[in-house]
Amino acid sequence: MPTAVVILAAGQGTRMQSDTPKVLHTLAGAPLVAHAMASARTLDAERTIVVTGHGGEAVTAAVHEIDPDAQTVTQEEQLGTGHALLQCLDALDGFDGDVLVLYGDTPLIRQETLEAMLEARATGTGVIVLGFHAANPTGYGRLIRDPNGALLEIVEEKEASDLQKAETFCNSGVIAADANLLRTLLPRISNDNAKGEYYLTDIVGLARADGHSATAVECDEAETLGVNSRIDLAAAERAFQFRARIEAMENGATLTDPDTVFFAQDTIIGRDVTIGPNVVFGPDVTIESGVNIHPFCHLEGCHVSRGAVIGPFARLRPGAELSENTRVGNFVEIKNATIAENTKVNHLSYIGDATLGSGTNIGAGTITCNYDGVFKHRTSIGDNVFVGSNSALVAPVTVGNAALIAAGSTITDDVPAGALALARSRQSTKGGIGKRLMDRLKSLKHGTRH
Repeated sequence: MPTAVVILAAGQGTRMQSDTPKVLHTLAGAPLVAHAMASARTLDAERTIVVTGHGGEAVTAAVHEIDPDAQTVTQEEQLGTGHALLQCLDALDGFDGDVLVLYGDTPLIRQETLEAMLEARATGTGVIVLGFHAANPTGYGRLIRDPNGALLEIVEEKEASDLQKAETFCNSGVIAADANLLRTLLPRISNDNAKGEYYLTDIVGLARADGHSATAVECDEAETLGVNSRIDLAAAERAFQFRARIEAMENGATLTDPDTVFFAQDTIIGRDVTIGPNVVFGPDVTIESGVNIHPFCHLEGCHVSRGAVIGPFARLRPGAELSENTRVGNFVEIKNATIAENTKVNHLSYIGDATLGSGTNIGAGTITCNYDGVFKHRTSIGDNVFVGSNSALVAPVTVGNAALIAAGSTITDDVPAGALALARSRQSTKGGIGKRLMDRLKSLKHGTRH
């Protein structure tokens, strides 16, 4: 059965105390709405529709950057979840299948949970609601079931009786329903309630009144954490990182101090990877098997191949591509550069907008001078090149295979293969002047004190 995912993301989020729309605040390096959109991808959704409202232009731009094929619709007035979904009927025109309704501020629901909801739909049940048992149910709508477990209705707390408030099985807001059934039910939702809003939850009662069944799928309360404040955002980050660390270790990675390692939403870690303390992964990082990442490294937008060793205190920026058995050491920064197998950049160097061949050694303090103040330029270094310490390569420049750059050189011209390049002033030594100068300075210092 094809699936369409609708993500409700129109809320203002006043408790965030921010000019940024709530769903664009970041969790694990990605906007909150991106986490819900990732669920749509894992389910291979035929359509993804995001309902925008507050900050709609910014949310729409972010949504299309994440998935150019996603559709957005606007809820001009925030009149409730039922009203929000009603705005999607045109975008769902011609769709025949299951509609899964998610929330842009609820980022932790597992793929397995959503699949369980769709499996329940496949049995012919008209409406599926995701519920959880709350440690403190105050503020949540309650799921009211009959003795056989069938879902009778969802009662918002403001409308609930004392007996219903005693129920701890609560509504997450996430639902799955047949698209054609939604088309008949949504226009019939009333706003005759304490808040004067159109509650999506009313479709359960409406569906049952029309002879359709409804049921609830249960998940852990932690999955339903909604982000409404900065405090909630921090709690969601903690929950995401805990889950990501467990998953990495279960898949064969070693984290020597898990609590200090931070992953992004899309981090990919291979088997037999060792990650030291205080390592941070930004977005778009892939680490192949057998890589060793020493402490205090920051990686984003990069790919690291098998057997590489990174750090400590290394930074890999977007476009860094490390081949097998490369070495990137302490206080080294790599940006938009490809480094071939068995090449070493071990100490205090910056390699930006460059291509390095295999078996090359970059000495300590080497810099590729890639920026002229207006444009970026590339440096190309061949195979088996030795670059001496404290060298500056002023791009655009090419260094041929097996060339040698003398320490302290500033290279502005191409270096042919096999050549030795020296580009520094000749040393001048003046006998005895060093001691006399030092004695004079000490005398001046002594005279200043007295």
